[in-house]
Amino acid sequence: MSQMTSERIIGNVNLHLIKEKKFKTNLIKVYFQRPLSAQEVTYNALIPMILQRGTSHYKTAKALSKKLEDLYGALLNGIVFKKGEKQIIEFNLGIPDLRYIDDKKLLRQAIMLLNGVINQPVLENGGFKRQYIEQEVNNLINRMQSRVNDKNKYALERCIEEMCSEENFRLHELGNLEDLKDIDGVQLYQQYGRILNNSPIDIVAVGDQAFDQLADLFREELALKGGEVINIPRETIVYHPAKVKKIHEVMEVSQGKLTIGYRTNIPFEADEYTDLMVYSNLLGGGAHAKLFMKVREERSLCYYIYARLEKFKSIMLISCGIEKEKYEETLSVIEEQLEAVKNGEITDQEFISTKKAMINSIKSMGDNQNTLADYYYSQIVGNRIVTPEEMIKRIEAVTKESLMAVARKIEKDTIYFLSNGDQK
Repeated sequence: MSQMTSERIIGNVNLHLIKEKKFKTNLIKVYFQRPLSAQEVTYNALIPMILQRGTSHYKTAKALSKKLEDLYGALLNGIVFKKGEKQIIEFNLGIPDLRYIDDKKLLRQAIMLLNGVINQPVLENGGFKRQYIEQEVNNLINRMQSRVNDKNKYALERCIEEMCSEENFRLHELGNLEDLKDIDGVQLYQQYGRILNNSPIDIVAVGDQAFDQLADLFREELALKGGEVINIPRETIVYHPAKVKKIHEVMEVSQGKLTIGYRTNIPFEADEYTDLMVYSNLLGGGAHAKLFMKVREERSLCYYIYARLEKFKSIMLISCGIEKEKYEETLSVIEEQLEAVKNGEITDQEFISTKKAMINSIKSMGDNQNTLADYYYSQIVGNRIVTPEEMIKRIEAVTKESLMAVARKIEKDTIYFLSNGDQK
């Protein structure tokens, strides 16, 4: 699998190239890191939506789309997400590989357009254009309100909100509805100035490019320099809940949604985090996993069940869809599986199948540019580069004993249940 070459190219901008010839496109991602804070989370979510509406040269979304078509169907968009208590603004640029296009200026022109979106927004009266703000505020409100439509994801997010009620990780990457009242275009633009000037900025490129040539193009065409980089505090990892929170929310749902949040107390930079990854997958990583076999297949207690980790916050979430009458029994059987791992009750088949599934997943990353870029960016955010090859070796080195050691550190924090009535 490909290796990554990295270098600070100007100011607070770092370029990372994953050189790979197998793809027919070149992918470029520009990431801005911000603290996940109540003061700016909603502004940060709104800004990339507005920036995609046009530039000082291509003033409408239609004109911008036409230019992208002229660049052989290039793709350009912006999104926002969170990694731990960092909110990330990401711009994606995808263009055909120059091996397939007889246009030596394509890459430069695409980067110039990317620069236009990032650095040359449509302005009026010293701020973002009012019409664009109003339209994108409405779009963001719709996105926030539509969160409830996916009940599985909604329950997961609500569990996190309750579990981390006094921590910034409770905040959703899209922000809060209350903050969207009376958005001021000048203040919003001033916040964007802080994003440009003070954020850690990383460019991750995947494709068949020469690093030096790409670095020169960015220095010449992407007007990012930045000033003094803000310090984003490390997430609180070690936390021992005094008691288990129990939250029951009533909503019109066809099946109950049960989510259980656990504190793992294992930071992602620790060597044993790989053991935690295997532990989580052994419990709920697929059809081979204990929870799937014991809760769903043998006891028919749920429609689906899985476990996942929030890497940068070091919490584990177990989520399942159940009938409300099976609430207590499901909790009991899930707890039995966690105790089983703690006691070393792990079959060879479970152990081998878990590792094999994880390794196959890592190997398949090389077939998808976005997945490959996102994997390496997670390593960058964590300030510790672990190549896919090294990750596979670490997974192979995990033992049943190390899984038992991890299991002893897991502490239940929150039980969240969403149903259409009293679960009793």
